[in-house]
Amino acid sequence: MPMRRIQVEKPVAEEAVAQSAELQARFDAVRAENGVPTAFPPEVEAEAEQVAQSPDLPSRDETAIAFLTIDPPGSMDLDQALHIERDGQGYRVRYAIADVPAFVRAGGAIDAETRRRGQTIYAPDHRTPLHPPVVSEGAASLLPDQVRPAFVWDLRLASDGSTTSTELYRAMVRSTDRFDYDQVQNAVDAGGADERLELLEEVGTRRIELERRRGGASLPMPEQEVTEDENGHYRLHFRPPVAAEDWNAQISLMTGMAAADLMLGAKVGILRTMPAPDADAVSRFRRASRALGVEWRKDVPYGEFLRTLDRTDPKHLALIHEATSLFRGAGYTPFDGTVPDDPQHAAVAASYAHVTAPLRRLVDRFGLAICEAISAGTEVPQWAREALPSLPEVMAASDKVASAVERGCADAVEAAALEDRVGEVFDAMVVDQREKGRAVVQLDEPAVLANATGDHDLGTRVKVKLTEASISTSTVRFEIVD
Repeated sequence: MPMRRIQVEKPVAEEAVAQSAELQARFDAVRAENGVPTAFPPEVEAEAEQVAQSPDLPSRDETAIAFLTIDPPGSMDLDQALHIERDGQGYRVRYAIADVPAFVRAGGAIDAETRRRGQTIYAPDHRTPLHPPVVSEGAASLLPDQVRPAFVWDLRLASDGSTTSTELYRAMVRSTDRFDYDQVQNAVDAGGADERLELLEEVGTRRIELERRRGGASLPMPEQEVTEDENGHYRLHFRPPVAAEDWNAQISLMTGMAAADLMLGAKVGILRTMPAPDADAVSRFRRASRALGVEWRKDVPYGEFLRTLDRTDPKHLALIHEATSLFRGAGYTPFDGTVPDDPQHAAVAASYAHVTAPLRRLVDRFGLAICEAISAGTEVPQWAREALPSLPEVMAASDKVASAVERGCADAVEAAALEDRVGEVFDAMVVDQREKGRAVVQLDEPAVLANATGDHDLGTRVKVKLTEASISTSTVRFEIVD
């Protein structure tokens, strides 16, 4: 199946989740099939309770700074808090990241368990966290009106949004406000928003322009969202993005680029890398655009071309799915003593590191500790240095599990939404083709992406008949009937 994203809108209470016992059983089966742990070992829970009461706190106090958080509704594991202000003709961005090393003792029980897990695994009914909730949703989370330890990225920007200086230090911080993306967007659109939000739009817009100039690319794939209705039933829809998400994402990207620069300068660290698409992949994509009749001028880079595609246009949507071939090979590249031969992340069009989600992603904890030491001019912690060679394998394995769980659960929800509609005909678009007689279609309603038998041109509207919808096997199949 083509790449897709499932965004679970909110955590759902266990007693209210099941659309049916079969659907809940399928979620459990998907997790079991992929080796997702069911609980933390007692020694991990015990250590978490202890460190939540007595973390290794920094002495620097920046609780007077009015940080804010922006996360999906209902999130409790808040990794990032933001403050932006004007700095002469430019800007000062302080980005506080949860200080997970303050709660995780190198060589301890939590450390060992998180290296087994790799990352938080998301499913429609609940998340399987990387860290025990007493830490990830409590003592370490940057919840509003709570004093928390954090790594603070202090970034100075020029008037065009480019970074002019970087400092990273540990400090105690306090988030004063909590927003979700729609709240930020609505406040800015209405005018007269909190200055921090207005500056987020200003800086985010400038960073998007810098990304465009350096040749960065992102894939505008429709985001499939699972939500729960008032009766406890799951529903699927394609969620239209809001600009505030892009502004916020640019702050994280900027921080990851600053982290990569620190690591490369010190010749030690771990980067998130992705090779540039090879000439054959670009040529195939260009041929697909010609076949679909979508103009792509030869002087326009593929990243710039992707920005022009409209997800509501069938031909454009087919091209978006075709473009997944340009975004392959992402991984983690550790180094110590020498700089990698190719340190670039092709989609970012710069060197880049993951350092902004340590509550949910293992590698970020090590990147933060390394960058803080580099910024302070002190020795990189040996526990972080020693772990570098093993991190790519751990992260690759957990990425595979996360993708499989997301895909299996989403397919099950699709089947649940359609199980009583076998034989019905739906409007759809052909967004990908397999061998002769097989295609991938995206329904207009409900928000389903599924296999279909039959032949039809890529990027065209079709009628499809539902031939199978099985929750127990996470299977949905259609037949093209026109």
